[in-house]
Amino acid sequence: MEDLAPTTAVEATRALRERRVGALELLEFYLERVERLNGSINAVVALDAEGARARAREADAALARGESWGPLHGLPMTIKDSLEVVGMPTTSGAPELEDHRPERNADSVQRLLDAGAVIFGKTNLPLYAGDFQSYNEVYGTTGNPWNTERVPGGSSGGAAAALAAGLTPLELGSDIGGSIRNPAHFCGVYGHKPSYGIVPMRGHIPGPPGTLADGDLAVVGPLARSAADLDIALEVLAGPDPRSARGWRLELPPPRRSRLGDFRVAAWLDDAECPVSSDLGELLESAVSNLEREGVSVDRKARPVDPEASFGTYVRLLYSVMGAGFPPALLRAFDAAYPALQSDDHSLPSEMVRAVARPHREWLRDHERRAQLRAGWDAFFERFDVLIAPIMPTAAFAHDHSPFESRTLEVNGKTLPYLQQVFWAGLATVAYLPSTVAPIGLTPSGLPVGIQVIGPYLEDRSCIEFARQLTQRVGGFRTPPGFA
Repeated sequence: MEDLAPTTAVEATRALRERRVGALELLEFYLERVERLNGSINAVVALDAEGARARAREADAALARGESWGPLHGLPMTIKDSLEVVGMPTTSGAPELEDHRPERNADSVQRLLDAGAVIFGKTNLPLYAGDFQSYNEVYGTTGNPWNTERVPGGSSGGAAAALAAGLTPLELGSDIGGSIRNPAHFCGVYGHKPSYGIVPMRGHIPGPPGTLADGDLAVVGPLARSAADLDIALEVLAGPDPRSARGWRLELPPPRRSRLGDFRVAAWLDDAECPVSSDLGELLESAVSNLEREGVSVDRKARPVDPEASFGTYVRLLYSVMGAGFPPALLRAFDAAYPALQSDDHSLPSEMVRAVARPHREWLRDHERRAQLRAGWDAFFERFDVLIAPIMPTAAFAHDHSPFESRTLEVNGKTLPYLQQVFWAGLATVAYLPSTVAPIGLTPSGLPVGIQVIGPYLEDRSCIEFARQLTQRVGGFRTPPGFA
């Protein structure tokens, strides 16, 4: 059984279908690994072992009768603690939600269950899923399995750390500022941010428990140890919410290309808005050179949008969403600061204040700017199939629990505002585009690096397929030392 640890979800489900391993046997394997290995990283923070065992026994009995629940029949897995799961707490890292026990599964979680998954645990995250690292007062700090003094990313940091450590074969996370993609990069696994709107958000915290309206920008999507796993998970997850399903269906198109050499690729590997560290830059350049050796034509100069306009629009729309949940005292402070803002002051602090305190008509103007950005991307993808880019400017950084507003990031000897690192994630997010992150190698200090693959709206499978073919030639999942 020990060789199952680095096994992909696709391989595990095949073994289950062929009765080479039982669902209960596989569940016990992962529960044992959590018991033995989780202590050093604190990735899995809540368990429902007995409930999972009961469901695994039912899965085995169903298979013995020749029944199949779906493509994930009997597969054990964990879920990010911002998504509601019946039988387990859903805290989103907030002390005030420590006793929250949902009576209904998140829609995305229910789809996994309907496809046969066996959910046995929840994974850690930052307070209300709002950071590039994963710690909170309820469950403490999660470490990166490659170096526990480094962060695993956020907000799906526990999810990515658990996958890398072999504590789970599949995970469900969420993303508004890279929260699937930056942990995948930091921990050396795969992550996919779906096209906006194709996976229901109901049952995700934030918003508050019971929220029915979808928030802008945010998505739910899979993390895994292979691109094929992302594909099978997306097949299960994608589709209209239950109300909309009365009248329409979703059919995502197949990948644009079947051969790596046929993909039309653009590369945006660095930018003055958010410079990339030299160790990341070398790995990104190496990946592009590998593509060129495979006969792929790569355009390094083409740009779909103006970086400053894209980032500014994204930050204002992002904080318009996040500001809805700010405490009253902070909102009053933003309201008081708003009238004094200078029209030509586009610094990050000013843009945050502007996003939260401005009248709705100003939001509508940014909504139109977003539509213009999306049109630019549409035109770009008439000439190209994918854009490859960084997802973060550095590899995993050291834990930093200082006040959020005082944090900075060092890149090539220069100091950047902490929030600036969301630039690369925002390119896809503001335009509602799909984006896959896949591991391409390790820095000289032994930290994973991922590459971001952005594709056209609703062409998620092109992103995943390109990531699959690229990592067949460079990178791919590796097990961190000490977690084999």
